[in-house]
Amino acid sequence: MKRFIWVVVAIGLLFAGNAINNNLKDYWQDVIQQCLIAVIMAVSLNIVNGLTGQFAIGHAGFMAVGAYVTASVTMFAGPPLLPILGGADSVAGVSVLFFLGLVLAGVVAAVVGFLVGVPSLRLSGDYLAIVTLGFGEIIRVILQNIQAVGGPSGLKGIPPYTSFFWTYAWAAIAIYTVLALVHSSYGRGFLAVHDDEVAASAIGINTTRYKVTAFVVGSFFAGIAGGLYAHLKSFIAPAGFDFMKSFDIVVMVILGGMGNTFGVVVAAILLTVLPELLRPVAAYRMILYSLLIIIIMLTRPQGLLTFNWRPRAVRALEQS
Repeated sequence: MKRFIWVVVAIGLLFAGNAINNNLKDYWQDVIQQCLIAVIMAVSLNIVNGLTGQFAIGHAGFMAVGAYVTASVTMFAGPPLLPILGGADSVAGVSVLFFLGLVLAGVVAAVVGFLVGVPSLRLSGDYLAIVTLGFGEIIRVILQNIQAVGGPSGLKGIPPYTSFFWTYAWAAIAIYTVLALVHSSYGRGFLAVHDDEVAASAIGINTTRYKVTAFVVGSFFAGIAGGLYAHLKSFIAPAGFDFMKSFDIVVMVILGGMGNTFGVVVAAILLTVLPELLRPVAAYRMILYSLLIIIIMLTRPQGLLTFNWRPRAVRALEQS
């Protein structure tokens, strides 16, 4: 019953948000969609860094994979496929093409996440951070050297298919998936790995399995976010998915509270809107932005929102 209520609320917010969004200027529509894409990225990284207690910092690499895969589908496979789907003027045909591109992007990013996660997630701490950073840079450099997708110049003229509906729908799916995982048997496994990986391994829990699962799911949604981003900006280049992009996402997760899904959502929105609000003081914008982050981390080191994200049954067991 509770899930049904949440679904009804989510659908209601979709229609209300879409109505409000349509009455906004193009600039603020773009900002809102960027916020929702940031939410998907932050929530997906939170699965790895927050729920399982790992520290991966190469998440932008999977976003790049998703961006290039979706753009390739719509730009190169789109012209021959659209006539079959109803033509370029058919909303249904375009929607089906875009949806297939996003799903394919998520799957490819998940496969890449699996290939990266199996060897790297046997490590932990600083070693894991360095390895994931290295893999993220490898992905970026590979894309930079593939001339078929523009090389260092990137891809231009990507169809602007991203809208409020698409970003909101995928953000809602990402949040629901994470919450469902937390309250499932996998959530218990994530909790065990997060609390004490050595103890979990000693009692027979396959910690690598749970870490790789979290990494693959996180990579899938990062790929989706990349596809949405590509079709929002209509231009992508490897330079846009460098270390600083990954670092921005890590800051959102830490600021929101590690493992705290709703806190991460708030932080992602705040850190996306804040630079836009500081545009009137462009000369000092990044200084003020950095100072605000420092102040928040000094005053709220536990994150913006704090509540126990552990499943109710686990909390009851801990209190007994």
